[in-house]
Amino acid sequence: MTAFTFNKLVIFGVGLIGGSLARALRERAGLAGRVVGVGRSAQSVARALEIGVIDEAAALDDDTALARALEGADVVLLAAPVAQTGPLLARIAPFLDARTIVTDAGSTKSDVVAAARSALGARVAQFVPGHPIAGRESSGVDAALPELYVDRNVVLCPLAENAPETVERIAAMWRATGACVRQISEGQHDRVFASVSHLPHVLSFALVEQILEAPDAQLKFSFAAGGFRDFTRIAASSPEMWRDVCLANRTALLAELDAYTDVLARFRAAIDASDGAALEAAFARSRVARQEWQERGGIRNSGDGDRAAK
Repeated sequence: MTAFTFNKLVIFGVGLIGGSLARALRERAGLAGRVVGVGRSAQSVARALEIGVIDEAAALDDDTALARALEGADVVLLAAPVAQTGPLLARIAPFLDARTIVTDAGSTKSDVVAAARSALGARVAQFVPGHPIAGRESSGVDAALPELYVDRNVVLCPLAENAPETVERIAAMWRATGACVRQISEGQHDRVFASVSHLPHVLSFALVEQILEAPDAQLKFSFAAGGFRDFTRIAASSPEMWRDVCLANRTALLAELDAYTDVLARFRAAIDASDGAALEAAFARSRVARQEWQERGGIRNSGDGDRAAK
């Protein structure tokens, strides 16, 4: 393991995720490198500059400013919705130094890898796919926290073309924030997170949608309490982000939806048949499994890959 240092870090999308990385490296790790924020317009990163999360701001549509921002960059983080990964990589490719390492924070990885191969071509070895599993309900750079990544998982999905030292440099960056870094393939990543992150979001949105469509929706909402709050917390997440995630991870998510539908059908059949024993047995298995997950530190380490917004 190596210690992380940097001279220049460039963040595309200085919101909760990118802003928290910048704050963690400075305030928690005590690093003094320069942080540059890039947005679709100069105004989009003005707040990050105002509150000191970044040292310099650049607009994405300004060639001169973009070239200056990327010149000599050690690391570039793409912290934007996954559908923007391909266009962003294509936009920055002409300005990337050969020594610059690019990584991302996207919630899906197979589509991101395909986008990187298309946009970077022979230079894809400079790209290390990543996914920090952390977040909170609040969004934007004002919600950024220096401790957001402490004891959270960050998943890296190295490419065959990545040099080991390139992957280690990105791993060291995340470890400097207090995160636990793990490596799996992009296919494994998408199957796992379709189950434990993407499906729960769809279910949360679906429950709220179901109630909204009821003729007595307002009455139901007026009586909603703790259970509803806990189950639907993540329905406060960014619609744009989760639209992109669902479409990007379509195959794996559909498989999880089908499997969940099968379980619901079994539960429905048991309820219809007044089969209390079957229901209790299933509920008991689930309770034990969740307790064991919690005892292993699941809640502490899970974060929210689930973040409300970037």
